[in-house]
Amino acid sequence: MIALIIGILVSLIVTMVGTPLLIRIVHKLNYGQYIRQDGPQSHLVKRGTPTLGGVVIVLAVLLGWGASALYRYCCHGVVPSWSAVLALFAMASMGLLGFIDDFAKVRKKQNEGLTVGGKFLGQIVFATLFAVLALVLPTKSGFPSAQAGMSFIEKPFVSFDFAGRALAIILFVIWVNFLMAAWTNAVNLSDGLDGLCAGSSMVAFVGYAIIAIWESYHLAGAGHSGFTYAVSDPLDLAIIACCAAMACLGFLWYNCNPASIFMGDTGSLALGGLFAALSIETHTEFLAIIIGGLFVIEAMSDVIQVGYFKATGKRVFKMAPIHHHFELEGWTESKVVVRFWMIELMFVMVGLVIFYGDWVARSGLWHA
Repeated sequence: MIALIIGILVSLIVTMVGTPLLIRIVHKLNYGQYIRQDGPQSHLVKRGTPTLGGVVIVLAVLLGWGASALYRYCCHGVVPSWSAVLALFAMASMGLLGFIDDFAKVRKKQNEGLTVGGKFLGQIVFATLFAVLALVLPTKSGFPSAQAGMSFIEKPFVSFDFAGRALAIILFVIWVNFLMAAWTNAVNLSDGLDGLCAGSSMVAFVGYAIIAIWESYHLAGAGHSGFTYAVSDPLDLAIIACCAAMACLGFLWYNCNPASIFMGDTGSLALGGLFAALSIETHTEFLAIIIGGLFVIEAMSDVIQVGYFKATGKRVFKMAPIHHHFELEGWTESKVVVRFWMIELMFVMVGLVIFYGDWVARSGLWHA
């Protein structure tokens, strides 16, 4: 519990102290955000707002978890797990791609950064490395960091092992590449209004912190009653999720409307990569669709808009992603953001109820 508190406090302090320092640095370098010309006209006033705020979010999570890991090692001799390292690698590597993209935008002084091909190639390399290492690296718990299959909660309903180990790894690599691309893009699409992505991500990571803590208290082989989870080092994952939630909270202090700084692709891709990694390592890839329901809605609104326009030449929404649609309907930016936070909170609550209900049912306590 002390390790968890240390991680929370350090992550919050780093963002609360580090973000205004970054704002000053970005102002001096004149690295301001360039606003898309086809977006809502009301957003043009945001041109020049400091960006690259995701750098502080990533550092806050890394330093928060690092301080927690140092405490656990010095006081209890607990060595950091590979599962935690891999989750942080997913966050940092996707954040690196976002940083390259953001940096290219501010240097070129336009809203076009890293090419689609370059970003896609980078995601493939990092996601593939994550997938392979998650299957082969030994862990303290004896359970692999990931399982070669697709899971709703814990047990795979589709196992790739039917095809033999080599092909199972290949299929898993393809699956992880899809998840990483889907979640990084979904979270990135939600980063269009002041505080929307940071606030929604905070709620989502609190949900995953609760799931990982519950799994850590019901770990297979630990002698707990009821259903147990064959998950690798979920307490480490819970600490990381808490650090991410607190990093988003601290950043939100400066990112709420009107924003003093934007997280940029550095932040949104990093958060999306971490969300994907947590879903894989807690064996809840399909439950994540509910936990991150708001991000799914944002992504699907964009897919529907583009697909329908190409097919008919007409639009379903006034503008996509869907948060811009409600802006053009007359909602204020703050109203859209707060209501979308509420929607994400409801998704997380539903996801947690399903997660707990699954545990009760598998534990045979449904009629107790």
